[in-house]
Amino acid sequence: MAKVLLLNGSPHAHGCTAAALEEMIRVFSAEGIETELIQVGNQAIRGCVSCNACSKLGRCVINDDLVNQTAPKLEAADGLVVGSPVYYGSPNGTILAFLDRLFYSTPFSKHMKVGAAVVSCRRGGNTASFDVLNKYFTISGMPVASSTYWNQVHGFTAEDVKKDLEGLQTMRNLARNMTFLIRAIADAKQTRGLPEVERGAFTSFPDGK
Repeated sequence: MAKVLLLNGSPHAHGCTAAALEEMIRVFSAEGIETELIQVGNQAIRGCVSCNACSKLGRCVINDDLVNQTAPKLEAADGLVVGSPVYYGSPNGTILAFLDRLFYSTPFSKHMKVGAAVVSCRRGGNTASFDVLNKYFTISGMPVASSTYWNQVHGFTAEDVKKDLEGLQTMRNLARNMTFLIRAIADAKQTRGLPEVERGAFTSFPDGK
């Protein structure tokens, strides 16, 4: 059975971001997709310290547990949904610290895992936050799932979000599109294999030219 891992970057386990993710989970369940929701935003997650110890250990050296506990779940998953509220026109700092360490410290390929970003806001900053989250997927060879509008909901409380009928519709369509992509990639992998990935070139201009 295909599996989607969902991360809630909000400190509120039952807030606006959760309302959006729960709408997706209902669709995934109806489609026969297994899901797991991890509450990230209420944890004490420090940022990456650029020690590069993970390149030798195969895991993050910082022992706050959640990043390293999530790593094998991401490896086993076919898709990843990252949800975050908007703080000053950007995603929550906790989810960014978590993603920096999760993506950098994990040695396994994320190639062709389907990614989707979901943001919640009262009024503005949504598309800027959406753009930041999508970059984790696009640097990792992960196809990005889209919907019938940008993947966002509006509201100050979870009850407000439940009134955002277009936002909830967007979440449902996103989950359906993500399900389709996961299945299509699985079918193509069996019949044709995954695309080749080149890794030889690494341009850093160390000579200053």
